[in-house]
Amino acid sequence: MKKILFIFGLALLLVFAIGCSKEDESAETGDDTEMAQTGPMTREDSLAAIRYPVRDENNKFVTMVTDYGNMTFELYRDVAPAHADSFVARTQEGFYDNTTFFRIIDDFMIQGGDPTGTGKGKVSYYLRAELSELPHQEGTLAMARSSDLNSASTQFYICLARNALTSSLDGSYTIFGHLIEGYDALDKIGSVEVVPNPKRVNRQTGEAEPSMPVDTVYLRTVYVSDAEGEEIL
Repeated sequence: MKKILFIFGLALLLVFAIGCSKEDESAETGDDTEMAQTGPMTREDSLAAIRYPVRDENNKFVTMVTDYGNMTFELYRDVAPAHADSFVARTQEGFYDNTTFFRIIDDFMIQGGDPTGTGKGKVSYYLRAELSELPHQEGTLAMARSSDLNSASTQFYICLARNALTSSLDGSYTIFGHLIEGYDALDKIGSVEVVPNPKRVNRQTGEAEPSMPVDTVYLRTVYVSDAEGEEIL
């Protein structure tokens, strides 16, 4: 597990994490006959079974397609309307297609939304912060930024765990959504092998941040969907 209080940009730019419970459910047939369980539920099965409650049925949903599985998010327009609308607009124009999760820190967060894959990419506008009392936890979707509170653009991060490190981000970054289903895919991406990134060096310790994936992790496409992940045309 790596814990790093360092976030994106030329100098010190911060990003994020969370933790979630897992449920076990017995399956039944249509005639109320219990199906025999062939063995204990695996971690992957348990994560795949998680479904986070929808906050507001009027909010829009998006689904991210990756080589590790799909992830469906509710966008919290009721909390951060400018950020949610921006993400939908960029999604509909294909901005996020074939980009990468270029920064991954186990037990902390995965970061994407940069077409250059360097942590410096953005569009021609910035979003004013829309801060709330929502906590950073597993599945939290929030916008990355520089040291300027109102410098968010297109780069986003998804939290992997709730801990002392990520809780320190509460109230400082705009949370604009949450993962509804696809926790197994998030876990797989968050667990990929990484190496120190020579372009992200901690000025205090002189150490490179161990966050660069050994193998490229692609975000193949993002589309507007329903809460079940079905595309809405």
